[in-house]
Amino acid sequence: MIKLSPSILSADFANLGRDVMEVDRAGAEYLHIDVMDGLFVPSISYGFPIIRSIRPLTKMVFDVHLMIQDPIRYIDEFAKAGADLITVHQEACENLQEVIHAIKAAGCRASVSVKPNTPVSVLFDYLDQLDMVLIMTVEPGFGGQAYLEFTTEKIRAISAEIKRRGLATEVQVDGGINRNTLDTVLEAGANVIVGGSSVFGKDIAGNIQELRTIMEKYEK
Repeated sequence: MIKLSPSILSADFANLGRDVMEVDRAGAEYLHIDVMDGLFVPSISYGFPIIRSIRPLTKMVFDVHLMIQDPIRYIDEFAKAGADLITVHQEACENLQEVIHAIKAAGCRASVSVKPNTPVSVLFDYLDQLDMVLIMTVEPGFGGQAYLEFTTEKIRAISAEIKRRGLATEVQVDGGINRNTLDTVLEAGANVIVGGSSVFGKDIAGNIQELRTIMEKYEK
């Protein structure tokens, strides 16, 4: 099944609860929550209070993307705040194996991401332990960037390796995904789609329906 994970980084923060409930009603399976520390990436976003405040509003999977240095320090806190699935960056972890174990021990599903210029092969040794991998298709840290075409081959490579091993690991993509680039990532094998500015806007439900129409062509 192909799933949609709207990124609240592009939501209207004056009406965040409203936007969260609207994407829920429109049928999104995941809610993508970008946490940035101003160290691993240049921008700073939000943390535990925001996650805790919106958790009671929906049963959507809270897909928490930690763009922070040494994320192991906070795994338990994010789990307690309401995360269901936690993504950490391979580049931000001193001991990735230890971090994956900490995520699982906290009762969450585990995911690892790589930046556009990091070879996807660094994830191969961990695939059988992961529920999802996240391929960044822009440089992490800011919304609204254009899709980097060269990342398509990374999506294709990780999807092929997962298929070769017979694993159920999901492949998420994040960055510049819209009506013009969605076919590209779906054809390459992505099955969890992060949408920011392509979802949030004047007509959230309508935007999601347009993306769904494209996604349905690739449903198996």
